Amino acid sequence: MKGLYEKIQTASEFVAKKVAARPRFAIVLGTGLGGVAQSIDAEATIPYEEIPHFAKATGLGHAGNLIVGKLGGKDVVAMQGRLHYYEGHSMKEITFPLRVMRALGANELLMSSAVGGMNTHLDRGDIVVLTDHINFMGDNPLIGWNDDRLGPRFPDMAEPYSTERRDLVEKIALEKRIVVRRAVLAAVAGPNLETAAEYRFLRRLGADVVGMSTVPEVLVAVHSGMNVLALSIVTDLCPADNLRPANIKEIIETAEETEPKLRELVVEYLQRM
Repeated sequence: MKGLYEKIQTASEFVAKKVAARPRFAIVLGTGLGGVAQSIDAEATIPYEEIPHFAKATGLGHAGNLIVGKLGGKDVVAMQGRLHYYEGHSMKEITFPLRVMRALGANELLMSSAVGGMNTHLDRGDIVVLTDHINFMGDNPLIGWNDDRLGPRFPDMAEPYSTERRDLVEKIALEKRIVVRRAVLAAVAGPNLETAAEYRFLRRLGADVVGMSTVPEVLVAVHSGMNVLALSIVTDLCPADNLRPANIKEIIETAEETEPKLRELVVEYLQRM
């Protein structure tokens, strides 16, 4: 990780020169959720490949732009599409954009993603707020030499997802009659979907949903002192005892269909923060 701090400064200075805003909120938009970006009053939209040291997004449904502007009356910097471990990026490459958003001034992180539902109480199209996670990705972006300017050597994970922010979004959901459920995420490397035995294993360990992202960014966010709220859309169901082949087209369609409700929650959340 030596040299990481200097790369972050180079990238953040490149972005800062293009905008006047100093965003407080960082937003990561996952599979099928990039349309939320259309609601941002953008000051600048910058393709990842133009930003120094950024990797190029190749994931399906991920545009690969960094957007700086206003949403819900707040200054935000948003990733329109995230980077994934399964794309062949290293953990440090995946989380580099988050480091840059933190350097731009963001101390609040709002994440969204598409997940598979393993808890039988969940249905396709449900929105869940993450309360905790289990890291089965086989790697960690904090491994290696620690630069104390970026965060502590041993960041505490007693509360990786802010209870206060979860309570706020649940209050908003109740007022707007949008069903939001709580869930524990199991994060896996991908890109293959899981076997029935793997779903059964993850469920027995206490996970409600499974996905191929989120945890690396959350680890770095906690390391850098950010508050985290993570919302996910259940785009497919994973009953271990009655497993059927996943349909990627349907997964993306479900995310897109549920996106307006998620967008409503996100905008109101930002307005009240």
